Amino acid sequence: MEFFALIVVIAVALAFNYTNGFHDAANAIATSVSTRALTPRAALVMAAVMNLIGAFLGEGVARTVGEGIIDPPQGLDGLRIVLAALLGAIIWNLVTWYFGLPSSSSHALIGGMVGAAMAASSTVHWDGVLDRVVLPMFLSPLVGMVLGYLVMCAILWIFRGSHPGRTKRGFRIAQTVSAAAMALGHGLQDAQKTMGIMVLALTVTGHHTGDGVPVWVVVSSALVLSLGTYAGGWRIMRTLGRKIIELDPPRGFAAEATASTVLYVTAFIYHAPISTTHTITSAIMGVGATRRLSAVRWGVAGNIVVAWVVTIPAAAAVAALSYAALTLV
Repeated sequence: MEFFALIVVIAVALAFNYTNGFHDAANAIATSVSTRALTPRAALVMAAVMNLIGAFLGEGVARTVGEGIIDPPQGLDGLRIVLAALLGAIIWNLVTWYFGLPSSSSHALIGGMVGAAMAASSTVHWDGVLDRVVLPMFLSPLVGMVLGYLVMCAILWIFRGSHPGRTKRGFRIAQTVSAAAMALGHGLQDAQKTMGIMVLALTVTGHHTGDGVPVWVVVSSALVLSLGTYAGGWRIMRTLGRKIIELDPPRGFAAEATASTVLYVTAFIYHAPISTTHTITSAIMGVGATRRLSAVRWGVAGNIVVAWVVTIPAAAAVAALSYAALTLV
């Protein structure tokens, strides 16, 4: 019974990873598609490949998710908590995808883990939640916005005497590189979160010990994330690429370069599971503000911020309800 339950949890974890891929595909490619630097299909293929590569570049974020958020009991009770956490994250991902809101799959997963653990009266490492989730949740968008603004100001100053047409063509080519870097960062961050939850499920059933991540976990997580990315997230892509601000190639490049830098620093140095969605969206707001503050559609941005704020408690509530339902099974 326990082994069968483990298989179910692993399958649901991979399903979450798939929804993460099509939910967050827009993070890497929306700006490049909206500026016509890449066609939608070419952008999706590139993002899928770079997500696949990025998944193999580290395990720090996976260890944070697998060890630093909750401490479920061994056996079936622990698997119920993990499964309820995944159900909370998946349901919230689907709700926000349906309404075209670029909320965070990462925070949906973390919220699901916390909500399920609380419903089961299990241990929640609140210091880990605060240091590795809540603080980065507020800091990464601020850093993304400020850094995006500064990078765009530097670009405007450096190319102030350049021919506008040639400059745009050059940045359209450069966006191919920045979009690839963004997709690589997404794979680095988001594939590891699913790896962490899979390792947690293996640990509570006694099928894994130690800090490493099994190779089959890395490979399966990477492949499923890439497939989900290739499926695309067109609703959210429209929000990021056009509804916040009309982007041109220089601003698209600045946003992607800024966001990918933040993703690499937090993954490699701090091992913090930050939101790729928050990071790229705030970077887009920052580069857009260099045009003028009114150029940013702050009403749309406000709706996105509301989705950010409610993601963790909403996913936690759904996960708690899911845990209650699973205890009846």
